[in-house]
Amino acid sequence: MTVLILTSEEDVTADMVVARLHATGTPVMRLNPADLPGKAVLSADYAHGDFAGHLSVNGHVLSMGGLRSVWMRRPGEPAAHAAHPSPWLTAETRQALYGMLYSAPARWMNHPRDAERARLKPWQLRIAHLSGFAVPPTVFTTSPRLAREFAEEHRDVVVKSASGPPPGEPAVALPTTLIGPDADFSAVAAGPALLQRYVPKRADIRLTCVGARLFAARKTAEPDQVDGRYGETGHAWEPVAVPERIASSVREYVALASLAYAAFDFAEDEDGLWWFLECNQGGQFGFVELDTGQPISAAVAHWLAHRTADRRVLGRR
Repeated sequence: MTVLILTSEEDVTADMVVARLHATGTPVMRLNPADLPGKAVLSADYAHGDFAGHLSVNGHVLSMGGLRSVWMRRPGEPAAHAAHPSPWLTAETRQALYGMLYSAPARWMNHPRDAERARLKPWQLRIAHLSGFAVPPTVFTTSPRLAREFAEEHRDVVVKSASGPPPGEPAVALPTTLIGPDADFSAVAAGPALLQRYVPKRADIRLTCVGARLFAARKTAEPDQVDGRYGETGHAWEPVAVPERIASSVREYVALASLAYAAFDFAEDEDGLWWFLECNQGGQFGFVELDTGQPISAAVAHWLAHRTADRRVLGRR
């Protein structure tokens, strides 16, 4: 039984898991959907009341009947590398590839329909509340008046992107920015703004959930640091125990979201409380593993290579 990893050619995080799978003798196929059609070939047959499908990449053929699991790591846009790319060709290729993969009896980390929903920040915050996390007061709005009122109520607030950096070159950095109630909120009318009460933190927490396994790491923050992704703190990530209350909320969150993999970000305040900031269904873990030695890549490889799993984490599948 083969593990299929959908990702780009340059993906160090995927490389770590591939090495783990090779070490255990687990067959692996790595495919960038951008290479289909072209470097990769597919065929799906629904004749005679049955289904048979095949993928071929660099001479390696994978039957859908032999597909154990699919890891949606960092796939490119279907047909992006085609000789004559077009929106129509991308749509046709996406239909063919994912329609065939959905037809196979494979496990997903994470299923695209669940991954797409899990990316939505407003939905994340709702699920975080339902799961029992501490969540800073937050507003999404296109009303300058409501934005100003929110800032006046909470005084120190941060503004940040809901969707992440915009696509294109050169890459654009969008750090979370601290603002006060005297800011000019008129631009909010031009597009939805995400405002959140500022949490003064003493550390950033990254918690990686792989199936039923949890790996938490902590990095001490600099005084008045707002966005832990930017700027050097001089501190490395260190392993940290997961409080039972947090573990319970994580299990509830991934069950509600039907996720097999999730990377949670928290801000730890001066009282030691972990405030939920976001949950990235496809978040990186390589930098944490390198600093802490936590066997996250081994846990991902084990989940992909074995059929036994926590059904509650798998949700509908």
